[in-house]
Amino acid sequence: MRIAVVDIGGTGIKSGIYIDGVIHDIRETPTNAKQGGEHVYTTVETIIKSYQPFDRIGVSTAGQVDSEKGCIIFANDNIPGYTGVRIKERLTQAFSVPVVVENDVNCAAIGESKFGAGKDSPNSDFLCLTYGTGVGGAIMIGGEVYHGSGFCAGEFGMTITHGEVRDASKDIASGCYERYASTTALVRMAQAVDPSWVSGKVIFEQIDDPRVDTLLNQWVHEVVLGLTNFIHIFNPAMVILGGGVMCQHILLEKVKKSLYQNIMPSFTGVVVKQASLGNTAGLLGAAYLAQK
Repeated sequence: MRIAVVDIGGTGIKSGIYIDGVIHDIRETPTNAKQGGEHVYTTVETIIKSYQPFDRIGVSTAGQVDSEKGCIIFANDNIPGYTGVRIKERLTQAFSVPVVVENDVNCAAIGESKFGAGKDSPNSDFLCLTYGTGVGGAIMIGGEVYHGSGFCAGEFGMTITHGEVRDASKDIASGCYERYASTTALVRMAQAVDPSWVSGKVIFEQIDDPRVDTLLNQWVHEVVLGLTNFIHIFNPAMVILGGGVMCQHILLEKVKKSLYQNIMPSFTGVVVKQASLGNTAGLLGAAYLAQK
């Protein structure tokens, strides 16, 4: 079976063709998200067409997704006008093959569950968090995504960790986890130390600078504030951490050291691992769903 797969992000659209457990012909196309949701959909359709022939289509996408209808429930201003786009319906009409559409972090979690770091989790129960522009999350129970009553479960980035600055009337995300624990937050903190530290990559290139160690400890404190809550609420067997900066071994060790000092002894059996599939996790998750 040939499955065309795409992973729609705010910056790039990854794509490939899935055959017998392997993604072939992986490409990345600029999203040009600011041109709006209709432009993004048209780009996706063009990309998929280039992979013909295929038997099914799997789509992993940013935004909150009704995975039954295959449409975008809500997307923020990173992709203007994306809310309401009926991806499944339109791709089904365009290509006359079965189509599945799922949220990108859910797809990444499914990918890790079936092909990566989550394969060894008891009963395939784990939490998956990705740290990037914001903080995304997915809840895996028995090898399946827990969607909640409206397909929106796992919005860990909206957990309030700084109630003292919370003012939802002005900013619904004020005081929330992703404002302090995302890679965006790390870079913002870094630039207050040195304006030349403009990305996670640049920060870790300066790892021997003692200021970087201090910076990382401050950021890890914010990461652990959220993880402590999530672990005490869900009591997961495993937590998988993804996103570009989380591939840094030193960072994972700092997170684990601080986390185990902040959770109750009865919760310390939780295993904390790095995501292992990198940029292919969402593609593999979408392929698995389409095949299923």
